[in-house]
Amino acid sequence: MTLQQSTLPRCESLLGLIGNTPVLRVRTPFPKQHPGFWAKLEGCTPGGMKARAALSMIQGARFRGELAPGGTVVESSSGTLALGLAFVGTALGHPVAIVADREIDAMTRNLLRSYGAELSVVSTPHPTGGWQRARLDRVHELLARLPQAYWPDQYNNPDNALGYRELGLELVEQCGELDAVVCSVGTGGHSAGIASVVREIFPDARIIGVDTPGSAIFGQPNRHRVMRGLGSSIHPANVCYEAFDEVHWVGPAESVQACRSIAADTFVAGGWSTGAVGLVAAWCAWELGTDRVAAVFPDGPHRYWHTVYDDDFCRRNGLDGPTRTKPIEVDTPADAGAEGWFRCRNVQDPCALRTRGKPCPLCG
Repeated sequence: MTLQQSTLPRCESLLGLIGNTPVLRVRTPFPKQHPGFWAKLEGCTPGGMKARAALSMIQGARFRGELAPGGTVVESSSGTLALGLAFVGTALGHPVAIVADREIDAMTRNLLRSYGAELSVVSTPHPTGGWQRARLDRVHELLARLPQAYWPDQYNNPDNALGYRELGLELVEQCGELDAVVCSVGTGGHSAGIASVVREIFPDARIIGVDTPGSAIFGQPNRHRVMRGLGSSIHPANVCYEAFDEVHWVGPAESVQACRSIAADTFVAGGWSTGAVGLVAAWCAWELGTDRVAAVFPDGPHRYWHTVYDDDFCRRNGLDGPTRTKPIEVDTPADAGAEGWFRCRNVQDPCALRTRGKPCPLCG
């Protein structure tokens, strides 16, 4: 018997595991039947979706001479980028120091330490900038103490968005024609990178952002948020406001129900962002009457076993009751409520002070 060369991938480096994730047709009704949408399963890679951004930012810094060989990478992260940086740091020989807050889940905390990352945890949110601002203040303390340290600054680094152009190209190749793309928004990186590709090829495709109530990104008042992984207490410069046709705020109860419905129907499970994005993508496919809709599922279920998939947690937080089955249309972000599901087609950069050259009171 003659053995043929395998066409299956074989990776000499961890970096070869980044990208080329599958898409899956999802037809789970929410609650109406719809034509289906394509889910990009970024949780299928060991470093998760944000390994793409981590690689782009670290390679960019090395190319410009901002990060020396063996230099330490210091970043603020609630978890997903932290794991991506630990993944890329291992591959390229860079120690990684992560600043998180007390709400970081135990699994991520233990994994980061197992991967050799240094973990610094802040215990008190900033009075106006919340956890993000408090973590950024700690980042600056570490940068002053660690020689040759580099801060990627994921919220404002254009290499963040650049790292997701390949994800956009993969979506175009896998899905063919696209009428709409649905992305969760946190740092703004993956939505900006994908939009830059999709707009070039399908200029009429809708780009839909998904946020959480209580997030300041699109102009809502900053409030305590149950959901992690999307939303922000500050206004990241990487958010490409002009790219969005509309934004949806999806509450935690709606996200939980969507996560569990998708899991039961497709065996694909994920976190808060997955549920929120899946709900909006299904509704968009129904509204437009098209199956040419793509949604990015950023990660898998592993960090959410004690929240999204924990009945006791959901009962304690009032997430097991009735949920909205369609969004409430609002004229401005300020009109959106603190919970539920809202939609606004008037998307603007809320950080007006920044455009006049003055510091933003949230971002500093």
